[in-house]
Amino acid sequence: MRFDFHTHHERCGHASDSIRDYVESAIERGLDLIGISDHSPFFASEVDQLMPGIAMAKSEFEYYVAEVLRLKEEYRNKIEVLLGVESDFFPEHADVYRRMYEQYPFDYIIGSVHWCEGTNIFDKKRWIGADETARIRSKESYYELIRQSARSGMFQILGHIDAMRAYCPEFSGISTPAVDETLKVIGECDAVIEVNTSAKLKDCGNWYPTDELLERALYYGVSLTLGSDAHVPDRAGDDFDEVRQRIKDIGFKEWAIFRQKQRFMVPL
Repeated sequence: MRFDFHTHHERCGHASDSIRDYVESAIERGLDLIGISDHSPFFASEVDQLMPGIAMAKSEFEYYVAEVLRLKEEYRNKIEVLLGVESDFFPEHADVYRRMYEQYPFDYIIGSVHWCEGTNIFDKKRWIGADETARIRSKESYYELIRQSARSGMFQILGHIDAMRAYCPEFSGISTPAVDETLKVIGECDAVIEVNTSAKLKDCGNWYPTDELLERALYYGVSLTLGSDAHVPDRAGDDFDEVRQRIKDIGFKEWAIFRQKQRFMVPL
C-alpha cells in the first residue's frame, strides 16, 4: 500500500493549488491513499484569521472539512481520500482544540509543535546569537511540548518531531536526555511519528527525523508512518520508496495507516 498522510493546500496561505489537485497528483503517482491535513486555524484567537499565510481562517474550517468529505466520496473508486488536519499544539488551549475536533469525522489528526518559547520553530532569527545554554534550553522546551502533545491523547500522529533543526542543522548534536525521554513517552502513549520528507527542502537537507532518532524510536517501540508535508501537488507521496527501504534497513517491519482514528499496521 502506497500512502501519504501529510499534505496541505491553498487555504493555509503558504501552499499552492486545491485539494483536488493533490488528490489527482496522488492518483498519477500511484498512491492508494492520500491524507489531506492542512494547518489548523488558531482556534483560541478572537480573530478569524490570526496569521494569514500561516494557517486557514476559523471561518474556513467547516468548508475545508466539507470539501475533503465530498472528494472522499467522489474519488472512492480511484483512491482513498482521508480527512485529517495538522493541528498546532498549545497546552493552554488544548481543550479548545479538542472540542473543535470532536465535531468532525476525522480519520486522523497530526499534532505538530510549531511554536516554542513564543517563537515559530522555523524562524531563522531565533538562533542568531544563541549560545549553547540557550540552544539546550530551546531543545528541551521543544521536546517538553512534544511530550505533552503525546500525553494529550488528541493526536494519532506526531508531526516532524525534530523540525527545530530545519534551519539549525547542528540542533541534532545538542546533547540532552530530553530526546530519549520524549521517545519513551511517545512509545508509552502508543502514538505514531511520521517520517516527513519535506526537511530535504530546508537547510538541514534531509528527512525528519534523523536516522539516529529513528533508531532510538525503534528501541522504544514507536511506530512510524509517512508524510510528505507537500505544499505543492507534485510532492504527494514524495520519496515513498526511499523512505520504505531506509526504515526497513533500520529494522522496522511495518508502519501505520489510519481510518476513523483507528490504526492499522501494514507490512513494509
